[in-house]
Amino acid sequence: MSGRIETLYRRRLAAEEGYVKKDWGGKKLAVALAYPNYYRLGMSNLGFQIVYELLNRRPDVVAERVFLPQGQEMSLYLESGKPLLSMESQRPVLDFDVLAFSLSFENDFPNILEILKLARVPLRAADRTEKTPLVMAGGVTTFLNPEPIAPFFDFFLLGEAEKNLEKCIDLLMVLRIEERERKNILLGLAQGVISVYVPSLYRPEYGKDGTILLVTPLHGDIPGKIQIPRQAASPGSVPVSTIITPDTELKNRVLVELGRGCGRSCRFCAAGYVYRPPRTYPELEIQKVVDETLNRGHSVGLLCAAVSDIPGIGHVTRKIVERGGHFSVSSLRAESITRGLLEDLRTSGQKTIAIAPEAGSERLRKVINKHLTEKQILDAADLISATYSFNLRLYFLIGLPTETQEDVASIVTLVKKIKHQMVKTSAKRGKIGQIRLSVNCFIPKPSTPFQWFPMEDKDSLKVKQKWLKRALSKVGGVQVHFDLPKWAYVQTLLSNGDRRVAPILHEVHRLKGNWKKALRLSEVNADFFVYRPKDLKEVLPWDFMDTGLLKKHLAREYALALRGGESEICRVGSCFRCGICEVPGKV
Repeated sequence: MSGRIETLYRRRLAAEEGYVKKDWGGKKLAVALAYPNYYRLGMSNLGFQIVYELLNRRPDVVAERVFLPQGQEMSLYLESGKPLLSMESQRPVLDFDVLAFSLSFENDFPNILEILKLARVPLRAADRTEKTPLVMAGGVTTFLNPEPIAPFFDFFLLGEAEKNLEKCIDLLMVLRIEERERKNILLGLAQGVISVYVPSLYRPEYGKDGTILLVTPLHGDIPGKIQIPRQAASPGSVPVSTIITPDTELKNRVLVELGRGCGRSCRFCAAGYVYRPPRTYPELEIQKVVDETLNRGHSVGLLCAAVSDIPGIGHVTRKIVERGGHFSVSSLRAESITRGLLEDLRTSGQKTIAIAPEAGSERLRKVINKHLTEKQILDAADLISATYSFNLRLYFLIGLPTETQEDVASIVTLVKKIKHQMVKTSAKRGKIGQIRLSVNCFIPKPSTPFQWFPMEDKDSLKVKQKWLKRALSKVGGVQVHFDLPKWAYVQTLLSNGDRRVAPILHEVHRLKGNWKKALRLSEVNADFFVYRPKDLKEVLPWDFMDTGLLKKHLAREYALALRGGESEICRVGSCFRCGICEVPGKV
């Protein structure tokens, strides 16, 4: 059995293009960069690849990847008794100075504990010694709400890595030489980097009703509010994946980020708020990166919250097609789809177009601030069908605030109208694409206007799902997929909880993923975080972070949603409602 894990990793590396393997000599900082899920998913994540490239760009850092083992790989670990190894040099994680997690999804939180266990790193930060790697995390979920996993981490680096990782590493290089004690290194990081959050240096206090009274820094020279920095979309900064591998969801595709954030201001969308201001990269810079990718013989994955909203996107996709290249897109906005973009997608071999009405009724789309009319949706379906027999994937949410049964029924009505439009438009061609619905449960997210709303009761959601399934089965030619309310409950808990949720995660780990039993045994009532409407004035678990968003702006949007009113989309530099853009002349 000895050596078989190493052989597996070497074989995987041999199939890759672009990985970095450095000599460990000198005084390099050794970082094990962990993605808390399987290799094929981690290597499809552009954020993970960005951090890998930023770290290995430095001559004084050696960064190697770590993933959650899967299938045969996990069996090899269990049978051999070996600790978790890094990909590049097949070294034990315990040999590294830092174990850094890149966190994109709350559902991966249980995998963090599994990786720590496999690496033989104590699960709780309080139980680690000077010989244990520092365990840190970054990524979008950490600057939404890191509190449910706070006890498992020595520190978090909050915000966008391009803006703050360099300074953090610079300081860490100094501190590991000057300070021998773990607690002093962590204090130095908290004092020296405004976006570093060390949970052990802050104490939350709770009221009799279970809400947070305040969060107190335990040292006078660390900030009461942690800053969340953002990277400007400057020329030459287009993020692109640097490692290409056939063993991913996207099969040897180079990922190119067209922009970050979204200015449409949908009230349920975390990315639309936490990544403010929305940024797009210059068309010429995007084209340069795409050309370099095509010159290397690779296809392109274009990533953005709404690819069709990017200025000049039609020019970029047309040039890809003219060069005989292939591309895919992450998502489109119904009202900004063009015939040219659809033609390029057809030529490139894409079979399915996805749009997100989110709600069936005009009323509810105004509540969520979707800025999308029924006419725009039907016009998009008409254009898609007229171009080619694409399959159409439609995304909807149920359990949205103020939703009624009439709103749920409107999903069926809208789908019928879309199908009718597609049949009518496709009649001359004699072939029509399939309609596939993805119907998910609404999950309230931090730093959005909907952060004060609860999740709808699981039983109520199940009733709505059964009704929709029965009603849609009568439409014919429509496939529908529902998520499970029990998992929506878990994600809401992990999105909205505070440190008191950490013991539940610990119990889930001990019970090998049995959430039902862990919740039953917990002394903490998880319903408190999932089903309780929050008061606008209460301290929320994530309020210790300064995202730049004005809480009063989110409250205004919350109130407007209850009145069924829409607000303007984000106008960068000329609108100062949310607090992200600085008011001209303000000192």
